[in-house]
Amino acid sequence: MKIKESELILNPNGSVYHLNLLPEHIANTIIFVGDQNRVPKITKYFDSIEFETQKREFKTITGVYKGKRMSVISTGIGPDNIDIVINELDALVNIDLETRTVKEEHTALNIVRIGTSGSLHSDIPVDSFVLAKYGLGLDGMLHAYDCTNIFETDLENAFIKHTDWSSVKARPYIVKNSSKLENILKSDQTHTGITATAGGFYGPQGRILRLAIQDPQLNSKIDTFKYNNLRITNLEMETSAIYGLSKLLGHHACSMNAIIANRADGTFSEDPYLPVENLIKYTLEKLVS
Repeated sequence: MKIKESELILNPNGSVYHLNLLPEHIANTIIFVGDQNRVPKITKYFDSIEFETQKREFKTITGVYKGKRMSVISTGIGPDNIDIVINELDALVNIDLETRTVKEEHTALNIVRIGTSGSLHSDIPVDSFVLAKYGLGLDGMLHAYDCTNIFETDLENAFIKHTDWSSVKARPYIVKNSSKLENILKSDQTHTGITATAGGFYGPQGRILRLAIQDPQLNSKIDTFKYNNLRITNLEMETSAIYGLSKLLGHHACSMNAIIANRADGTFSEDPYLPVENLIKYTLEKLVS
């Protein structure tokens, strides 16, 4: 079945609308960052660069690192941007853009997020790395899709009960990472657990400026949640959407965070750029090992 022009929007040169990319522009291994300025901070380690483009906050550089072709893409902030980026990347590899039909042979991408985050526990100190075994979505974005088959329902129900989750909010969803990528990226340098994804930076993460929030105790409830030796390690704005859409579309995804703040003991990294740099080098080496 041909996909309508209104559903799959292409630029005049045939590239996908937001990312401004053609299929030949991307590698099968893709690193996501939020900040467009972090893209060259990764690709400066590449042996060669073959392609570079930017449209809005979406910057892409593709090149080779130690013999492995990779692309680095900035997603911007939030689950809504992830919805754009992953759907358009999937279209590049699994839809024939000329005929607007789904390809018979499926291509699976390997997607690794490199981000920054704050730890919720004193034993996950600043400057350490967190690998998200699960993504906990507090944003509701994934519910737009037929997706209940990928959820960790028992874990979700335990979280909803523990937090006395408001029925007027979207139901929290939990999706597991790619075990394949976790096995590549984990080591004794990484902490693992549940990474919570909020749909905003202020109220959705419990910050109060001039507006009251629906549940002032939510952050403390998140901090104290435990289920089968799992706990919520950190809070950010992209991981659950990456995990959910990747799993639905048949891609592999794993989220890595450099911890630059520790909310439990009130500390902040003396040099927040250093753990990010260290995580970049760590992740690149793991992807080619």
